[in-house]
Amino acid sequence: MIDMRGVDLNLLVSLDALIEEANVTRAAARLGVSQPALSAQLARLRDLFRDPLLVPSETGRGMIATARALELRVPLHAALKDIEMVVKRPPVFDPMIAERVFSIAASDNATVVLGLALIERLRETAGPGVRVSFRNSSADLIAAQLKSGEVDLLIGSERMIAPAMKARKLIDERYVMAQRKGHPRGAKALDLVAYCSLRHVLVSTSGGSLHGFIDEQLERIGYRRNVVLSVHQFILAPMILAATDYVCTLPARLTQRFADRLDMFELPFKAQGFTLSAAWHPRNQADPPHIWLRQQLADVAAVPTHPLKRRGAAANAPLHPSPLPLRRRP
Repeated sequence: MIDMRGVDLNLLVSLDALIEEANVTRAAARLGVSQPALSAQLARLRDLFRDPLLVPSETGRGMIATARALELRVPLHAALKDIEMVVKRPPVFDPMIAERVFSIAASDNATVVLGLALIERLRETAGPGVRVSFRNSSADLIAAQLKSGEVDLLIGSERMIAPAMKARKLIDERYVMAQRKGHPRGAKALDLVAYCSLRHVLVSTSGGSLHGFIDEQLERIGYRRNVVLSVHQFILAPMILAATDYVCTLPARLTQRFADRLDMFELPFKAQGFTLSAAWHPRNQADPPHIWLRQQLADVAAVPTHPLKRRGAAANAPLHPSPLPLRRRP
Protein backbone atom coordinates (compact mmCIF):
# COMPACT_ATOMS: atom_id res chain seq x y z
CA MET A 1 0.00 0.00 0.00
CA ILE A 2 1.32 3.45 -0.94
CA ASP A 3 1.27 5.84 2.01
CA MET A 4 1.07 9.48 0.82
CA ARG A 5 -0.32 10.93 4.01
CA GLY A 6 1.04 14.39 4.63
CA VAL A 7 2.43 14.70 1.09
CA ASP A 8 1.02 17.43 -1.17
CA LEU A 9 1.77 16.66 -4.81
CA ASN A 10 1.91 20.39 -5.56
CA LEU A 11 4.78 20.68 -3.10
CA LEU A 12 6.77 18.12 -5.09
CA VAL A 13 6.10 20.04 -8.31
CA SER A 14 7.40 23.18 -6.59
CA LEU A 15 10.48 21.33 -5.33
CA ASP A 16 11.23 20.14 -8.87
CA ALA A 17 11.11 23.74 -10.14
CA LEU A 18 13.17 25.05 -7.21
CA ILE A 19 15.93 22.49 -7.72
CA GLU A 20 15.95 23.17 -11.48
CA GLU A 21 16.02 26.96 -11.20
CA ALA A 22 18.01 27.29 -7.94
CA ASN A 23 16.22 30.62 -7.57
CA VAL A 24 12.94 31.27 -5.73
CA THR A 25 11.99 34.24 -7.95
CA ARG A 26 12.49 32.39 -11.23
CA ALA A 27 10.85 29.21 -9.90
CA ALA A 28 7.82 31.24 -8.74
CA ALA A 29 7.48 32.81 -12.19
CA ARG A 30 7.74 29.39 -13.83
CA LEU A 31 5.03 27.98 -11.57
CA GLY A 32 2.77 31.02 -11.84
CA VAL A 33 2.73 31.72 -8.10
CA SER A 34 3.98 34.63 -5.99
CA GLN A 35 7.44 34.62 -4.44
CA PRO A 36 6.08 34.70 -0.84
CA ALA A 37 3.79 31.73 -1.62
CA LEU A 38 6.69 29.70 -3.00
CA SER A 39 8.89 30.65 -0.02
CA ALA A 40 6.15 29.29 2.26
CA GLN A 41 6.08 26.07 0.25
CA LEU A 42 9.87 25.77 0.56
CA ALA A 43 9.54 26.00 4.31
CA ARG A 44 7.02 23.13 4.27
CA LEU A 45 9.32 21.08 2.02
CA ARG A 46 12.21 21.56 4.44
CA ASP A 47 10.00 20.20 7.23
CA LEU A 48 8.84 17.29 5.06
CA PHE A 49 12.36 16.20 4.03
CA ARG A 50 14.09 17.38 7.22
CA ASP A 51 16.71 19.07 5.09
CA PRO A 52 17.33 22.70 4.00
CA LEU A 53 17.18 21.54 0.35
CA LEU A 54 18.29 24.97 -0.93
CA VAL A 55 20.71 27.30 0.83
CA PRO A 56 21.80 30.83 -0.11
CA SER A 57 24.72 31.05 -2.52
CA GLU A 58 28.01 32.42 -1.19
CA THR A 59 27.82 35.09 -3.85
CA GLY A 60 24.39 36.18 -2.61
CA ARG A 61 22.85 35.46 -5.97
CA GLY A 62 20.51 32.53 -6.18
CA MET A 63 20.63 29.37 -4.12
CA ILE A 64 22.58 26.12 -4.01
CA ALA A 65 20.96 22.68 -3.80
CA THR A 66 22.00 20.54 -0.86
CA ALA A 67 23.27 17.00 -1.27
CA ARG A 68 19.77 15.74 -0.38
CA ALA A 69 18.19 17.95 -3.05
CA LEU A 70 20.68 16.77 -5.65
CA GLU A 71 19.89 13.19 -4.68
CA LEU A 72 16.16 13.86 -5.21
CA ARG A 73 16.53 15.72 -8.49
CA VAL A 74 16.52 12.86 -11.03
CA PRO A 75 14.04 10.43 -9.39
CA LEU A 76 11.68 13.26 -8.44
CA HIS A 77 11.58 14.65 -11.98
CA ALA A 78 11.07 11.17 -13.44
CA ALA A 79 8.26 10.40 -11.00
CA LEU A 80 6.47 13.65 -11.83
CA LYS A 81 6.76 12.95 -15.56
CA ASP A 82 5.26 9.49 -15.02
CA ILE A 83 2.36 11.01 -13.10
CA GLU A 84 1.86 13.57 -15.87
CA MET A 85 1.67 10.76 -18.42
CA VAL A 86 -0.92 8.92 -16.33
CA VAL A 87 -3.08 12.02 -15.97
CA LYS A 88 -2.75 13.60 -19.41
CA ARG A 89 -2.13 10.77 -21.84
CA PRO A 90 -5.40 9.27 -23.11
CA PRO A 91 -5.73 5.61 -22.15
CA VAL A 92 -5.11 3.10 -24.91
CA PHE A 93 -6.99 -0.16 -25.37
CA ASP A 94 -5.23 -2.83 -27.38
CA PRO A 95 -7.71 -5.71 -27.84
CA MET A 96 -4.96 -8.08 -28.96
CA ILE A 97 -3.20 -8.00 -25.58
CA ALA A 98 -5.89 -6.69 -23.20
CA GLU A 99 -7.55 -8.74 -20.47
CA ARG A 100 -11.24 -7.82 -20.35
CA VAL A 101 -14.57 -9.59 -19.89
CA PHE A 102 -17.58 -7.86 -21.44
CA SER A 103 -21.04 -8.73 -20.14
CA ILE A 104 -23.80 -8.26 -22.76
CA ALA A 105 -27.52 -8.57 -22.06
CA ALA A 106 -29.59 -9.60 -25.07
CA SER A 107 -32.63 -11.63 -26.05
CA ASP A 108 -32.06 -14.86 -27.95
CA ASN A 109 -33.15 -13.05 -31.13
CA ALA A 110 -30.60 -10.26 -30.60
CA THR A 111 -27.92 -12.83 -29.73
CA VAL A 112 -28.55 -14.80 -32.93
CA VAL A 113 -28.92 -11.76 -35.19
CA LEU A 114 -26.06 -9.59 -33.86
CA GLY A 115 -24.30 -11.57 -31.14
CA LEU A 116 -23.14 -14.38 -33.43
CA ALA A 117 -21.75 -11.87 -35.92
CA LEU A 118 -19.99 -10.07 -33.06
CA ILE A 119 -18.44 -13.34 -31.87
CA GLU A 120 -17.21 -14.07 -35.38
CA ARG A 121 -15.72 -10.58 -35.65
CA LEU A 122 -13.94 -10.75 -32.28
CA ARG A 123 -12.12 -13.89 -33.44
CA GLU A 124 -10.30 -11.62 -35.91
CA THR A 125 -10.06 -8.34 -33.99
CA ALA A 126 -9.28 -9.42 -30.41
CA GLY A 127 -6.82 -11.63 -28.60
CA PRO A 128 -7.60 -14.45 -26.16
CA GLY A 129 -7.77 -12.06 -23.22
CA VAL A 130 -10.99 -10.46 -24.49
CA ARG A 131 -13.96 -12.59 -23.49
CA VAL A 132 -17.71 -12.05 -23.78
CA SER A 133 -20.49 -13.23 -21.50
CA PHE A 134 -24.04 -13.14 -22.91
CA ARG A 135 -27.01 -13.15 -20.53
CA ASN A 136 -30.77 -12.82 -20.77
CA SER A 137 -32.14 -9.30 -20.82
CA SER A 138 -34.92 -8.31 -18.43
CA ALA A 139 -36.80 -5.04 -18.78
CA ASP A 140 -37.27 -4.95 -14.99
CA LEU A 141 -33.58 -5.39 -14.15
CA ILE A 142 -31.49 -4.03 -16.98
CA ALA A 143 -31.31 -0.37 -15.88
CA ALA A 144 -29.99 -1.38 -12.45
CA GLN A 145 -27.58 -3.89 -13.98
CA LEU A 146 -26.11 -1.27 -16.30
CA LYS A 147 -25.84 1.22 -13.44
CA SER A 148 -24.06 -1.23 -11.13
CA GLY A 149 -21.68 -2.41 -13.86
CA GLU A 150 -23.01 -5.97 -13.69
CA VAL A 151 -23.84 -5.58 -17.39
CA ASP A 152 -21.67 -3.57 -19.78
CA LEU A 153 -23.99 -3.39 -22.76
CA LEU A 154 -27.60 -4.07 -23.68
CA ILE A 155 -28.71 -5.09 -27.16
CA GLY A 156 -32.46 -4.60 -27.17
CA SER A 157 -35.51 -2.85 -28.51
CA GLU A 158 -36.36 0.74 -27.70
CA ARG A 159 -38.77 -0.24 -24.93
CA MET A 160 -35.89 -1.85 -23.00
CA ILE A 161 -33.80 1.32 -22.83
CA ALA A 162 -34.20 3.64 -19.84
CA PRO A 163 -34.08 7.40 -20.61
CA ALA A 164 -30.93 7.85 -18.49
CA MET A 165 -28.92 5.43 -20.63
CA LYS A 166 -26.82 6.23 -23.68
CA ALA A 167 -27.94 4.43 -26.82
CA ARG A 168 -27.09 3.87 -30.48
CA LYS A 169 -29.47 2.35 -33.01
CA LEU A 170 -28.03 -0.71 -34.70
CA ILE A 171 -30.65 -2.09 -37.08
CA ASP A 172 -34.24 -1.66 -38.20
CA GLU A 173 -36.01 -5.01 -38.27
CA ARG A 174 -39.15 -6.22 -40.00
CA TYR A 175 -41.31 -9.34 -39.68
CA VAL A 176 -41.81 -12.14 -42.21
CA MET A 177 -43.73 -15.39 -42.12
CA ALA A 178 -41.67 -18.60 -41.99
CA GLN A 179 -42.63 -22.17 -42.82
CA ARG A 180 -40.69 -25.38 -43.34
CA LYS A 181 -39.36 -26.30 -46.74
CA GLY A 182 -41.81 -28.60 -48.45
CA HIS A 183 -44.76 -27.20 -46.52
CA PRO A 184 -48.08 -28.38 -48.02
CA ARG A 185 -49.14 -24.76 -48.44
CA GLY A 186 -46.59 -24.45 -51.21
CA ALA A 187 -44.66 -21.30 -52.09
CA LYS A 188 -47.54 -19.11 -53.28
CA ALA A 189 -47.90 -15.53 -52.10
CA LEU A 190 -49.92 -14.85 -48.97
CA ASP A 191 -53.22 -13.03 -48.65
CA LEU A 192 -54.79 -12.12 -45.33
CA VAL A 193 -57.42 -14.86 -45.41
CA ALA A 194 -54.81 -17.54 -46.02
CA TYR A 195 -52.40 -16.03 -43.50
CA CYS A 196 -54.96 -15.84 -40.70
CA SER A 197 -56.26 -19.37 -41.30
CA LEU A 198 -52.86 -21.05 -40.98
CA ARG A 199 -51.81 -22.57 -37.65
CA HIS A 200 -49.43 -20.09 -36.04
CA VAL A 201 -46.70 -20.40 -33.45
CA LEU A 202 -46.38 -17.27 -31.30
CA VAL A 203 -43.16 -16.26 -29.57
CA SER A 204 -44.08 -14.70 -26.23
CA THR A 205 -40.87 -13.71 -24.43
CA SER A 206 -42.84 -12.91 -21.28
CA GLY A 207 -44.20 -16.47 -21.44
CA GLY A 208 -47.59 -18.08 -21.77
CA SER A 209 -49.51 -15.61 -23.92
CA LEU A 210 -51.37 -16.60 -27.10
CA HIS A 211 -51.81 -12.97 -28.10
CA GLY A 212 -48.89 -10.82 -29.19
CA PHE A 213 -47.65 -7.76 -31.02
CA ILE A 214 -48.69 -9.03 -34.46
CA ASP A 215 -52.16 -9.94 -33.15
CA GLU A 216 -52.62 -6.39 -31.88
CA GLN A 217 -51.78 -5.06 -35.34
CA LEU A 218 -54.18 -7.48 -37.02
CA GLU A 219 -56.99 -6.49 -34.68
CA ARG A 220 -56.56 -2.86 -35.64
CA ILE A 221 -57.43 -3.76 -39.23
CA GLY A 222 -60.20 -6.19 -38.24
CA TYR A 223 -58.57 -9.62 -38.50
CA ARG A 224 -57.53 -12.43 -36.22
CA ARG A 225 -55.09 -15.26 -36.89
CA ASN A 226 -55.18 -18.84 -35.62
CA VAL A 227 -52.52 -19.07 -32.87
CA VAL A 228 -52.23 -22.68 -31.67
CA LEU A 229 -48.90 -22.68 -29.82
CA SER A 230 -46.85 -20.25 -27.73
CA VAL A 231 -43.15 -20.55 -26.91
CA HIS A 232 -40.98 -18.29 -24.80
CA GLN A 233 -37.87 -18.09 -27.02
CA PHE A 234 -37.39 -17.14 -30.66
CA ILE A 235 -34.79 -19.86 -31.13
CA LEU A 236 -37.40 -22.59 -30.49
CA ALA A 237 -39.61 -21.52 -33.39
CA PRO A 238 -37.37 -22.71 -36.29
CA MET A 239 -37.05 -26.17 -34.70
CA ILE A 240 -40.82 -26.44 -34.23
CA LEU A 241 -41.51 -25.25 -37.77
CA ALA A 242 -39.04 -27.74 -39.25
CA ALA A 243 -40.92 -30.62 -37.56
CA THR A 244 -44.53 -29.47 -38.16
CA ASP A 245 -46.84 -27.74 -40.62
CA TYR A 246 -47.13 -24.72 -38.35
CA VAL A 247 -46.03 -21.26 -39.46
CA CYS A 248 -44.55 -18.41 -37.45
CA THR A 249 -44.12 -14.68 -37.89
CA LEU A 250 -40.49 -13.95 -37.05
CA PRO A 251 -37.89 -11.19 -37.43
CA ALA A 252 -36.45 -11.38 -40.94
CA ARG A 253 -32.78 -11.48 -39.94
CA LEU A 254 -33.39 -14.33 -37.52
CA THR A 255 -35.29 -16.30 -40.18
CA GLN A 256 -32.46 -15.83 -42.67
CA ARG A 257 -30.16 -17.68 -40.26
CA PHE A 258 -32.31 -20.78 -40.89
CA ALA A 259 -32.66 -20.46 -44.67
CA ASP A 260 -31.45 -24.05 -45.07
CA ARG A 261 -34.64 -25.38 -43.50
CA LEU A 262 -37.18 -22.56 -43.68
CA ASP A 263 -38.84 -20.55 -46.45
CA MET A 264 -39.83 -16.99 -45.67
CA PHE A 265 -42.57 -14.78 -47.10
CA GLU A 266 -43.54 -11.13 -46.92
CA LEU A 267 -46.59 -10.53 -44.77
CA PRO A 268 -49.85 -9.67 -46.57
CA PHE A 269 -50.30 -6.52 -44.50
CA LYS A 270 -48.09 -3.62 -43.50
CA ALA A 271 -46.75 -4.79 -40.15
CA GLN A 272 -44.89 -2.50 -37.80
CA GLY A 273 -41.33 -3.61 -37.19
CA PHE A 274 -38.89 -2.71 -34.44
CA THR A 275 -35.34 -1.53 -33.90
CA LEU A 276 -32.43 -3.11 -32.06
CA SER A 277 -30.12 -0.70 -30.29
CA ALA A 278 -27.05 -0.84 -28.08
CA ALA A 279 -27.45 0.85 -24.70
CA TRP A 280 -24.96 1.54 -21.92
CA HIS A 281 -24.55 3.58 -18.76
CA PRO A 282 -23.16 7.14 -19.23
CA ARG A 283 -20.27 6.14 -16.97
CA ASN A 284 -18.85 4.09 -19.84
CA GLN A 285 -19.33 6.72 -22.54
CA ALA A 286 -15.61 7.62 -22.73
CA ASP A 287 -14.14 4.28 -21.60
CA PRO A 288 -11.76 3.11 -24.40
CA PRO A 289 -12.52 -0.64 -24.07
CA HIS A 290 -16.24 0.12 -24.10
CA ILE A 291 -15.90 2.44 -27.10
CA TRP A 292 -14.05 -0.34 -28.92
CA LEU A 293 -16.75 -2.92 -28.14
CA ARG A 294 -19.53 -0.60 -29.29
CA GLN A 295 -17.71 0.03 -32.55
CA GLN A 296 -17.29 -3.70 -33.19
CA LEU A 297 -21.02 -4.16 -32.68
CA ALA A 298 -21.87 -1.19 -34.91
CA ASP A 299 -19.62 -2.60 -37.63
CA VAL A 300 -21.35 -5.99 -37.69
CA ALA A 301 -24.77 -4.31 -37.62
CA ALA A 302 -23.82 -2.25 -40.66
CA VAL A 303 -23.24 -5.34 -42.83
CA PRO A 304 -26.24 -5.53 -45.20
CA THR A 305 -28.42 -8.63 -45.20
CA HIS A 306 -29.60 -10.37 -48.33
CA PRO A 307 -33.04 -9.25 -49.51
CA LEU A 308 -35.91 -11.67 -49.25
CA LYS A 309 -36.23 -13.90 -52.30
CA ARG A 310 -39.74 -15.06 -53.09
CA ARG A 311 -40.04 -18.46 -54.74
CA GLY A 312 -42.42 -20.10 -57.18
CA ALA A 313 -45.76 -18.39 -57.68
CA ALA A 314 -44.76 -15.78 -55.12
CA ALA A 315 -42.04 -14.42 -57.37
CA ASN A 316 -44.49 -12.39 -59.44
CA ALA A 317 -46.79 -11.44 -56.60
CA PRO A 318 -46.98 -7.85 -55.33
CA LEU A 319 -45.40 -7.11 -51.98
CA HIS A 320 -48.76 -6.24 -50.42
CA PRO A 321 -51.42 -7.78 -52.68
CA SER A 322 -54.81 -6.15 -52.95
CA PRO A 323 -57.07 -7.80 -50.38
CA LEU A 324 -59.68 -10.27 -51.57
CA PRO A 325 -63.16 -10.21 -50.02
CA LEU A 326 -62.28 -11.06 -46.42
CA ARG A 327 -64.23 -12.25 -43.47
CA ARG A 328 -63.87 -9.80 -40.66
CA ARG A 329 -64.15 -10.96 -37.11
CA PRO A 330 -67.49 -10.27 -35.42
